[in-house]
Amino acid sequence: MIGFFIKKAFFDGWDNLIGLVLYNLVSIGLLILLLLASYLTEVSTLVWLLAIALTLLIFCLFSGALSNVCYEYSNYRRSGFSVFREGFSRYFKHSLFYFVFLLLMFVIAFVVIPFYLSINGVVGMLLAVVMLWVFIIMALIMPYYLALSSYLPGDGPFKTFKKCFLVMADNMGFSLFFALYNLVMIVLSVVTMGFIPGVAGMNLASHDAVKLIMLKYDYLEENPDTDKKHLPWEDILFEEKEKVGPRSFRSMIFPWK
Repeated sequence: MIGFFIKKAFFDGWDNLIGLVLYNLVSIGLLILLLLASYLTEVSTLVWLLAIALTLLIFCLFSGALSNVCYEYSNYRRSGFSVFREGFSRYFKHSLFYFVFLLLMFVIAFVVIPFYLSINGVVGMLLAVVMLWVFIIMALIMPYYLALSSYLPGDGPFKTFKKCFLVMADNMGFSLFFALYNLVMIVLSVVTMGFIPGVAGMNLASHDAVKLIMLKYDYLEENPDTDKKHLPWEDILFEEKEKVGPRSFRSMIFPWK
């Protein structure tokens, strides 16, 4: 599964490169606003925090709308601006929950953990370690959230959030790989100044990951006696592999060969 996921994520990104770069321009603009907000500390710390929260809220609403586009990309459909616009209303509640989710992660990382570390003694250290593990678990499930809301549109925000835990726990090996994958994508995004893969490319990769996981659950529902430790991935991914086709990096770079 991991090998095919890497291939699908790459070619989905390549096939929709121009659209992803255009959406990344928006995320770059939001990052610039976030950096500019740091100057507000000279005015008031409260104003600075409100500016960060507002920028993060706009980012979450944007990410929700972008998920509507990435869902189409992941399912091999081109989409126009109308799909992005429709995403604001479709993902509005999930985007607000996503905002609270990211805000909580921010508070844990920059307020709660440093506070406990400032307490001398074993108790403070233990509490800091516990909160660190809470942060790690939240970081593992975060990439699944918006993508799951795409594939399970009937679920409310909190129900989607609970299913993120189930998906993460049931696919721990892939979740750890996906965390490493996202770290590499973040590094590449920094190197390319956010253009490739950027926020849009990582959003698309999340949809690709969740799509393959959903195919696994669809197969298990149809074949309940299947051994989960020895899944027939060739059968599960057969249609997806047919859609991606026998493409290679060489044929992409040197199409005449």
